[in-house]
Amino acid sequence: MATLAQPPGEFAAIPQVPADVFTAPLKRPPQVGEDWLEPRQREYSSDEDVVWNELFARQMEILPGRACGAFMAGLQKLHLGSGGVPDFARLSESLARLTGWSVVPVPMLIPDHVFFWHLANRRFPAGNFIRTRETFDYIQEPDVFHDVFGHVPLLTDPVFADYMQEYGKAGWKAMRYNRLKALGALYWYTVEFGLIEEAGELRIYGAGILSGPREAIFALEGQSPNRIMLNVDRVMRTDYVIDDLQPTYFVIESFADLYHQTVERDFDRLYRSLNPGFTYANSAVIEVDDVLHRGTQEYHLRGGRGSDATPA
Repeated sequence: MATLAQPPGEFAAIPQVPADVFTAPLKRPPQVGEDWLEPRQREYSSDEDVVWNELFARQMEILPGRACGAFMAGLQKLHLGSGGVPDFARLSESLARLTGWSVVPVPMLIPDHVFFWHLANRRFPAGNFIRTRETFDYIQEPDVFHDVFGHVPLLTDPVFADYMQEYGKAGWKAMRYNRLKALGALYWYTVEFGLIEEAGELRIYGAGILSGPREAIFALEGQSPNRIMLNVDRVMRTDYVIDDLQPTYFVIESFADLYHQTVERDFDRLYRSLNPGFTYANSAVIEVDDVLHRGTQEYHLRGGRGSDATPA
């Protein structure tokens, strides 16, 4: 078994990852060090600021009444609608006062162990680029709009902010057991594509839904996807799709519920019981599920994005 040491001094340094720990092979650009941080946030052109403004306006036509209250409050606290790509230094000053977080620029997707290290130190790595007009509706690698608009507002919520830090700390344990895929599934179904109950209604808190127009409607109103209450052990055994709408969404009762389900879980015992691969398909409904809506799966049965199927 891998013997990744716990970082000294409360995650003060990035330790070396043992050779037998499986991580994505990413080539580090020459302008960044081991922390993968860009020297500074880039200056965006007026055209790029317009892209941000149009993306922002499009989402704000959809999200009121669909996004969770903490997200909408975070948008206001951080003044993300003030025009153009937000300044990371200004965001970090506001976040530092609210929850002790900051936003730092990275050139691209970064290695898992570096991402975990930044989260453990209450830093959120955000892509230092914005999509083009040609990729306006869909971009495979997360850009500054996805990262800042989708993720950062919820870092103003103290409980969710603590959850994100604990997730970063948990990454080291997942690497020791070579179970990054399992921990990645938890991130996918909560931080990226999670739903939450608020006053008897479902609302969105996942950044992957919040930053895209089709999925914001599909996740809440579509008949195709399953909606199932979160069970951490089950979710970490569940495959996920990265390039299409989700066949299944998992729902939490509150951010406190999410925090307690994860931070209080004995992950050493869980990782020892997990297979290297996933047990359940992303469309599966199993006996232990608390099902709120069993979906028809029509969208994916018709071929999904590749077939131009209509989200239903």
